[in-house]
Amino acid sequence: MSIKVTRRESASKFLGLLVNKTVFFAAMSILIAIVGFTLLFEEKASYYYNVAQTAVSAHGGWMYTLAVNLFIVFCLYMAFGKFGSVRIGGSKAKPEFSLWAWFAMLFSAGIGNGVVLFSIADPVRDFLNPPRLAGENPALIAQEAINFSFLHHGIHGWAIYSVVGLALAYFTFNRKMPLTLRSIFYPVLGNRIYGWMGDVIDVMAVITTLFGLATTIGFGVGQINSGFTHVFGIPSSLFYQILIIVGVTLAATLSAFSGVNKGVQMLSKLNVRVASAIFILVVVLGPTTFIFKSYIQNLGSYLTNFIDMSTWTESLQGTNWQKTRTIMYWGWWISWSPFVGTFIARISKGRTIKEFILCVLILPALVTFLWFSAFGGTTMRDILLGDTAMIAAVNDNISTALYVFFDKFPLAMLLKVLGVVLICSFIITSADSGALVVDSITSGGKLKTPAFQRVIWAVAIGVIASVLMYGGGLNALQTVVTISGLPFAFMLVMMCASLYKGLNEDYERTRRKEQLLEKESYRKNIIELINKERDKKNKEPLEVDTTQNQDDHESTIKS
Repeated sequence: MSIKVTRRESASKFLGLLVNKTVFFAAMSILIAIVGFTLLFEEKASYYYNVAQTAVSAHGGWMYTLAVNLFIVFCLYMAFGKFGSVRIGGSKAKPEFSLWAWFAMLFSAGIGNGVVLFSIADPVRDFLNPPRLAGENPALIAQEAINFSFLHHGIHGWAIYSVVGLALAYFTFNRKMPLTLRSIFYPVLGNRIYGWMGDVIDVMAVITTLFGLATTIGFGVGQINSGFTHVFGIPSSLFYQILIIVGVTLAATLSAFSGVNKGVQMLSKLNVRVASAIFILVVVLGPTTFIFKSYIQNLGSYLTNFIDMSTWTESLQGTNWQKTRTIMYWGWWISWSPFVGTFIARISKGRTIKEFILCVLILPALVTFLWFSAFGGTTMRDILLGDTAMIAAVNDNISTALYVFFDKFPLAMLLKVLGVVLICSFIITSADSGALVVDSITSGGKLKTPAFQRVIWAVAIGVIASVLMYGGGLNALQTVVTISGLPFAFMLVMMCASLYKGLNEDYERTRRKEQLLEKESYRKNIIELINKERDKKNKEPLEVDTTQNQDDHESTIKS
């Protein structure tokens, strides 16, 4: 059911921009303050970031763990409960994009270069520093390393995206509300979302999104720089990495000008095609049988240990392994959720809730697991056979791991070039999509804004990534997403409650309307039957009692 909600206009023109001034200037002020603090007080900033990360991991890690598991349960209920048949945009809505284009865009936006960087680095790091099986059989440690990689890059992350994406899509297309995070909270906050409460929600979404994107770009440029070193001999340094960020920002800006239907869709399809080419080459040129055998085994092991790993909090071990692994990843996924959720919502009109959940939650995870089995699984096999080249590469610089891995294959140079192209395309897609999403939030949900606004946010993403790389490198990036994700995790829990309330209100309203229509239809049918019977009786000829007439005639004759 599609319902119109009355709202006040929050966006206004300012210096040629169409923005919600409160959200725009508040977000900009916070960003400038953080960037300035990091640049001016580099050592103090690094110290306070580390203290904050330790505090969040030690005292808020269990909250992350509980929240991400609740999101999976909620998504499954949405898909297989009474709301599964509800269509985003109303019962007559049609999908704007083909299933292939839709999947390509949500896959590119949600996974990005992370799957390329960590498909080798994570299993190797977890093999060298096992979370729970230190001293056990190396084969068992290798399997658990793969299991935790599946955990960190699988269903949990996509459940986070699904919650935000579904909630935004429903309130935008079914309730006709602005495409901003505040709209999701209408069932619980009412018209207060158009006041300071809504502004706070949107500012938090903008800040969280920008730091999540900056982290992704920071990780990606290191890998691009390493690729340039392997392919072109360009040295790996902070200077070249910042130059790469500038180049990515320019490319993202050009793509953002063309919008979702052109730039983002084209880049997304390119991502999937290049990734498919790399995967096929690795499978064909590598241990083909082993890759598919390990995929089946890894899926089984992951599912068998799913609940155990999903709820593990190091409570008895007294270690802090999860600080830079599980907790960092949950923070990263959550910090990406406003961006990815908004983007997925924008392209998902016409899908049913069941279709949306199953495609967003399951399909990307299965593809990710296959990629990890091919790259991480093959690496684990080589390490168990005595090849330590990948261990040395990860210990030296995780950004080089992919290219060292390609050295083992024929056509290594081709694979390296394709790898660089893929990572560049992934990062440009993320920056481009992120600029579009942040622009939409800061403009009060407007889908059409001056192109220069998207340039502002594309540049902001590049500046944040550069400053964080300068102020602490990868550690600073990990710290920021861990910290920024926790407050937003509470908002996601509230989103679940608000979405359920909104869906249930509309569902009950639709059910009552259907019951009234059914009663009205039944009443009309009864009236039609009564009228037919009445018409039928009125048309029957009068019957004459001939027996009585004959008796009267005989009596007359006798007389």
